[in-house]
Amino acid sequence: MGSTQLYPCKLVPFSPNSALLPCAENPFQPFQLFLCTHLCFSFSDVENARTKMRSAVSVREGQGVVLLCGPPPRAGDLSFAWIFNEYPSFVQEDSRRFVSQETGHLYIAKVESSDVGNYTCVATSTATNSHVLGPPTPLVLRTDGVMGEYEPKIEVQFPETLPAAKGSTVKLECFALGNPVPQINWRRADGLPFPSKIKLRKSNGMMEIPNFQQEDAGLYECIAENSRGKNIARGRLTYYAKPHWIQTIKDVEVAVEDTLYWDCRASGKPKPSYRWLKNGEQLSAEGRIQIENGALTISNLNLTDSGRYQCIAENKHGVISSSAELRVVASPPDFSKNPMKRLIQVQIGSTVDFECKPKAFPKAKCSWKKGELLQKKRISDGGLRIANVTKVDSGSYTCLATNQFGTARGSTSLIVTEPTRIILAPSNMDVTVGESVVLPCQVQHDPLLDISFTWYFNGTLTDLQRDASHFEKVGGSASGDLMIRNIQLKHSGKYVCMVKTEVDSVASAADLIVRGSPGPPEHVRVVEITDTTAQISWREGTDNHSPVTAYSIQARTPFSVGWQRVTTVPDVIDGKTFTATVVDLNPWVEYEFRVVASNKIGGGEPSLPSEKVRTEEAVPEIPPSEVSGGGGSRSELVITWDPVPEELQNGEGFGYVVAFRPSGTSTWIQTVVTSPDTPRYVFRNESILPFSPYEVKVGVYNNKGEGPFSAISTVFSAEEEPSSAPSAVAATSLSSSAIEVSWAAIPWKTSNGRLLGYEVSLYWNNGQKEESSNRVKAAGNETSIKITGLRSNLVYYTAVRAYNSAGAGPFSATVNATTKKPPPSQPPGNVVWNVTDSRVILSWEEVRAMDNESEVTGYKVLYRTSSQSRVSELTTDSTTAELWLQLKDDYLIEVRATTEGGDGSSSEQILIPRLASRLKCFPSSQLAFASFIGGEKKIELMLPHWMLK
Repeated sequence: MGSTQLYPCKLVPFSPNSALLPCAENPFQPFQLFLCTHLCFSFSDVENARTKMRSAVSVREGQGVVLLCGPPPRAGDLSFAWIFNEYPSFVQEDSRRFVSQETGHLYIAKVESSDVGNYTCVATSTATNSHVLGPPTPLVLRTDGVMGEYEPKIEVQFPETLPAAKGSTVKLECFALGNPVPQINWRRADGLPFPSKIKLRKSNGMMEIPNFQQEDAGLYECIAENSRGKNIARGRLTYYAKPHWIQTIKDVEVAVEDTLYWDCRASGKPKPSYRWLKNGEQLSAEGRIQIENGALTISNLNLTDSGRYQCIAENKHGVISSSAELRVVASPPDFSKNPMKRLIQVQIGSTVDFECKPKAFPKAKCSWKKGELLQKKRISDGGLRIANVTKVDSGSYTCLATNQFGTARGSTSLIVTEPTRIILAPSNMDVTVGESVVLPCQVQHDPLLDISFTWYFNGTLTDLQRDASHFEKVGGSASGDLMIRNIQLKHSGKYVCMVKTEVDSVASAADLIVRGSPGPPEHVRVVEITDTTAQISWREGTDNHSPVTAYSIQARTPFSVGWQRVTTVPDVIDGKTFTATVVDLNPWVEYEFRVVASNKIGGGEPSLPSEKVRTEEAVPEIPPSEVSGGGGSRSELVITWDPVPEELQNGEGFGYVVAFRPSGTSTWIQTVVTSPDTPRYVFRNESILPFSPYEVKVGVYNNKGEGPFSAISTVFSAEEEPSSAPSAVAATSLSSSAIEVSWAAIPWKTSNGRLLGYEVSLYWNNGQKEESSNRVKAAGNETSIKITGLRSNLVYYTAVRAYNSAGAGPFSATVNATTKKPPPSQPPGNVVWNVTDSRVILSWEEVRAMDNESEVTGYKVLYRTSSQSRVSELTTDSTTAELWLQLKDDYLIEVRATTEGGDGSSSEQILIPRLASRLKCFPSSQLAFASFIGGEKKIELMLPHWMLK
């Protein structure tokens, strides 16, 4: 069983208003009450601690108290919380209550009645998340008075000096007891503001500094303050950093007799010290071995120096190490890993370098031969350099490499070629948009060398395939000419022709200037606006390599069709002018303006529109047009006009002034129409005589004043409707679907107005309401009308009345007429025809009418050529007909029966072909016949035998 150690606690009176609870003989500040509830136990011995109950602690209301929570020894990192009465009710931290995560103690700055209850400390292992509960302690209030106010006493504070590691998170706690409850604030003693990363938590009881850096070090102050005073706690944060590698050592392979230099460097605070180990044993600086500030030097290496080396950097906060393998080697020269170039090609006059770097330990000494040993002055670091080469220098060169372990050789062949030269280079050009140009690039080169051409535009390689719509390489193998088709502004710039061979490269550049119409002017704005003018300013846009010669201004309104050019002052705006006044604008209209620049190439793109602006108001200047009128009801004068368009109203509050007077008088009667869209005004007065002439004019006005009147027009007042009915009304049946109605005109004087015509009412049921009858109208001069589309064999009733613009007069007496029976529905049948010369003889069967159909009175033969639409007609009262036709074309013929009720149904059309006209030379017995039997057309040609062969 683990042991549980409880620190002795005893109540020692301190003053009449407070109590002091020493714990393990540790003194505490006055005016506070400390409750010893140290939990000195192990995590394996929990139950024993839980069963112990602390004695009740009595405190006055307003007094401060600290409940101590002694954590288990060697328990690792812990977090603390306090249970109030029963789980899961935990103490909520605020400006009055604070739980220290350093000690686990609970601090209550000022006890209130709601604090009465049992308190239990809970310690949680952050490693295992296991919990330990201490014994509960009751807290009760004394009844002998309330604690008075006193100044803050800081009970939770940080050490005077606290080291903090680089990159760590630093948490500083500060809490005070006092009445009233103290306010906690933090500051740096040097006055520097806190960076944004610093967070204040738990009602300012804890300051958190994440990612601690050297600039965060310094003296910090915690200020506890209430109305009775303040107290300050101070502590200094010092910065330290464990060693951190800046440069480590790496495995190396070094030749015998060479020198090894290893440098390892680390940062840290305090500055780290260094030491070296070889194969785990301390390495001392002596003889060939030198150690200085982390650098190790070993000169004149031998094979025994090989091994594993370790550099150690350390300060009081940590130790780091870096290790690497040293391999000391010895070998004769060997070209297998780094062979010499087999072939080098250079041009005449250049400098050529031959490399000779065989693998050798120690490094080999090199000599060169070309037939014979070459001079040493051309040899540097084993390599060979030949300056200003000529054709004579062509040949094979051999390098001899030697050290104490052996000799090796390698060879390189040198070919000297003629230099590449551009003989026709591109030149600067000045072109216009849309043209096509060729930039030449032709060279002379050594025939032994392959050649390639590339073009660069403004420093970027030109992709001829991707830009094939504009770019194309033209010319032969020794030419890299570049054609640019349909050149655009974007093609302006520097073009470089790059010519490359295996041994050299040459380039030539040219500037291409593409001139085009100007770009859009910029920053168009309205400087000043009046009722009819606007001052416009702008900035010059790009001239696209051709100076601007003129500007024009365009305007757009909600009423215009697109952009329109406007009149300006000055009338012609030259290319050096960047402001102008637009004139002849309409008042009180919203305008947008844009500017177009022009040069000798043409007009450019328009600028972006200006902001919308509205011209100022003005008195209207345009009266309404088409002032007229007339009509209406009795005692009315109707005046009409075309409303003034909104863009000509010149301001708000627009309306019309309507003036009129009887012809021959001098006094005008005026009225106001306030709606700008109203097209008419009606004046009603019983004194108005029918069809009396009036002089009329219509003016305009708005909030700025009255405008002009229109020209005077003569308008007649409303007419009086006719008072008498037409006489001599008669109805006559024309067919099964038509009747004719006639009447005698009513007497009418022109002084009564204009008679517009007559209205005929028609209905087939004598009891039918007049409102639902069919009505047709006839013009004023007509005294009869034909009504069609009627039903057959039916009695129709009709009446007539006159009408004018004032209305209709009374109806006449009603008359009636019965439509005829319908014509026969059976068409003429068995139509037979024959042709002799131009004579066509037709016959057909008689059509017999049924009881409900009109009797047949005759027949009509309708005929026309197939190429014409005009129909000719022949009437007959028999069932035969004879036609004389010019048979130069096909003829179409049909037959109808005629009756009182109209024409009957047509027979099938008969086609008489042109072929029939050829039969006129044959005997009369050899004729062509056609007939329709049972609706089927049958044609018989009676031809001589010799025509059938």
